[in-house]
Amino acid sequence: MSIQIDGQTYYRTQEVCIKTGISRSTLCRWLRTGVLKERLRDRRGWGVFTEKDIEKIRKEAQKIEVHFFAPENHKRRTGLTIKGSVPKIKTPVK
Repeated sequence: MSIQIDGQTYYRTQEVCIKTGISRSTLCRWLRTGVLKERLRDRRGWGVFTEKDIEKIRKEAQKIEVHFFAPENHKRRTGLTIKGSVPKIKTPVK
């Protein structure tokens, strides 16, 4: 349930996750690691987000970079990181 304060709508963490399609743990990790700036808090200390914050989160969720790597003596593996939108291929240096 969103909150209205002085004409501004604020959303709680669960609502933001539903609107952006990311998990709560991903959102919390992005806040903890600084990918997203700290959110506003209500009088209980719970995090709240504005529509502008939700748009920033949606844009961040679209930044997926795929890395392919094949270490020696291991099967080929694929890793995903949240850096940019251009896939890069990484190969081991011999």
